[in-house]
Amino acid sequence: MKFRFLLWVLGLMMAKASRNNPAFQQQLGDKDLAFQLQTLDGKVARHFIVKHQRITSRSGVHPEPAFAIAFKDAAYGFATMQAKNKQLAFMTGIQDKSIQIKGNPALVMWFQGLTKYLKPKKKK
Repeated sequence: MKFRFLLWVLGLMMAKASRNNPAFQQQLGDKDLAFQLQTLDGKVARHFIVKHQRITSRSGVHPEPAFAIAFKDAAYGFATMQAKNKQLAFMTGIQDKSIQIKGNPALVMWFQGLTKYLKPKKKK
């Protein structure tokens, strides 16, 4: 349940950033694609659609994502996406096959670059 909620919030944050953050919009560029985050069994899945420098998200599996990141289970996906050192958590997961990437790995790197724009603003 926490993983499903996390993916939903990620969709909201990316949708907001695609409307209000010029640097985020620049990273989206002229991309026109769909990608998804899911569990390996597909029971928890959310896909994200990038079009016209905007991101929308929907629950469920997309028929033809440009890439998909599949976690061994929802608890592992939640823990990985909440890890302090996300890059290390992802690399470890990929090496031990707890995370599987389907599709274009270059786009996965592009997605990970997008996430740096989603950090909460620090209070002054």
